[in-house]
Amino acid sequence: MRAFATSLTRNAAAADDLVQDAVVKAWSNMDKFQPGTNLRAWLFTILRNTYYSLYRKRRREVEDPDGVMAGKLSEKPAHDGHLAMADFRVAFAKLTDEQREVLVLIGAEGFSYEEAAVMCGCAVGTVKSRTNRARKRLAELMHIDDEDQLEMTDAATLAVVMGKPAA
Repeated sequence: MRAFATSLTRNAAAADDLVQDAVVKAWSNMDKFQPGTNLRAWLFTILRNTYYSLYRKRRREVEDPDGVMAGKLSEKPAHDGHLAMADFRVAFAKLTDEQREVLVLIGAEGFSYEEAAVMCGCAVGTVKSRTNRARKRLAELMHIDDEDQLEMTDAATLAVVMGKPAA
């Protein structure tokens, strides 16, 4: 079997692995072997099929020795975003009504300070100071420093906290 595996793989170490895989498959499927038939042919068929299965699998794989491709494919776990959003909701609920109102209008909805001032029925300066105080309080409640990188679940939440318009 090893000689046949070596002729398929052209590599002694790969041949040894292939023989081992074939023997493990044969052993785990002994109940499928029919007594009185050719055991050697059955084993060689398993070996050949194992080789071709591995060959087809390797053709679909992309070599990535430096991990560049894998780095592009990796994704941050979804639960982190949910936890951050839960923290945001708790902190947002602790703000005053006026602070929540201006953060939603300015940050989440993307209105200008002037438009928000008209909607709130107050001066533009009042809206700007409420927004500034609300963002600082929200960051304080969420334990966010200026150096922290925010990774919220959506653009609207990020806009509320950071003061950048939602996309």
